[in-house]
Amino acid sequence: MRLKTFIAKNMQEALASVRAELGPEAIIVSRQRTKNGGMLVRAAIEEAEPEVGAEDTAAPVSEPQAEQPQMLNFEDAYRAGIARRLRGDAPEAKKSVSRNFNRAELLAILHGHRAPETLAHVMAQAAEKCGLPDMTLALAAAFDTRMKSAPLDFSKLKGILLAGVNGAGKTAVAAKIAAHARLVARDVTLIAADAEGAGAVARLETFADHLAAKIIVADTAEALAKAFTDATAKGHVAIADTAGFDPRNPKARTAFAALSTIEGIETVGVVAATSDAEDTGETVAALKAAGAARLIVTCLDMTRRFGALASAAAQGVPLAHITRSPFIAGGLETLTPLSLSRLLIEARNNPDRAGTQ
Repeated sequence: MRLKTFIAKNMQEALASVRAELGPEAIIVSRQRTKNGGMLVRAAIEEAEPEVGAEDTAAPVSEPQAEQPQMLNFEDAYRAGIARRLRGDAPEAKKSVSRNFNRAELLAILHGHRAPETLAHVMAQAAEKCGLPDMTLALAAAFDTRMKSAPLDFSKLKGILLAGVNGAGKTAVAAKIAAHARLVARDVTLIAADAEGAGAVARLETFADHLAAKIIVADTAEALAKAFTDATAKGHVAIADTAGFDPRNPKARTAFAALSTIEGIETVGVVAATSDAEDTGETVAALKAAGAARLIVTCLDMTRRFGALASAAAQGVPLAHITRSPFIAGGLETLTPLSLSRLLIEARNNPDRAGTQ
């Protein structure tokens, strides 16, 4: 895999440079503002034979031995999955097809994803205004004006409080965060704050066993605060799986907001891509009001229409990760404006690959 850094005046020019030099299959690895207000973008591309004299070449990921026995534990399986993505074997690394910009066609694509009407027109207008000739890059530039990417730094995490409606996937997300933390040699304490949920504690206990993590049941706000304090004092990553609630309900939101004031806690909202796009936008806005500093969107493997994902990404809450699998080894993935644009455009033109790109 070849990595290369691009510096431009803005994100639109940076994306154009990436596409021109590395092609449409390039993946945006990271982006950040420079001191003078420009944009620094780091992109990657898989090459069978890296160019001679390339300035920036990543160390190759070692291939598993042909004689290697079947992997039976989570860590081996998860590391292998990460290695496959880095090598470009994962579906999301497949080449995308360049498409000329057409506003009417873009609107049709966004409407096909059931994106909210207002959002669809705002994105189409912004994409047209940026002046990029490629549909994917134009839509990416439009999302860049409203979407913030902020992946979790698992080596520095202290306390995470997961918030969301029932069925959003908070328990699985708690396990995935714990898995990532364990992979960077962090100790983890899982906190079951939904003691009355059907099977919630038992499921979290199962995850804790697989991950060699400690688990604590905290059925009150005081117990939750103590669990966080004790865990972080030991240097553990504390991850609380809370009871589901509708953050659009003022009373429920106020009651939950009190938990987010516990020292050292970062509230992360969890929503599902299978939800109605309008409801998702309202839910994310309400989670922000309840103290959510980041967002994780789940269930991309369960839907072919990503209007809810687009709506969530455009609400101003930094998007930490997405999930495409209910299994822990599926891990957490990051999403950039470019990868979101590709997902929206390619899913409508190839629905059989929806959610697996």
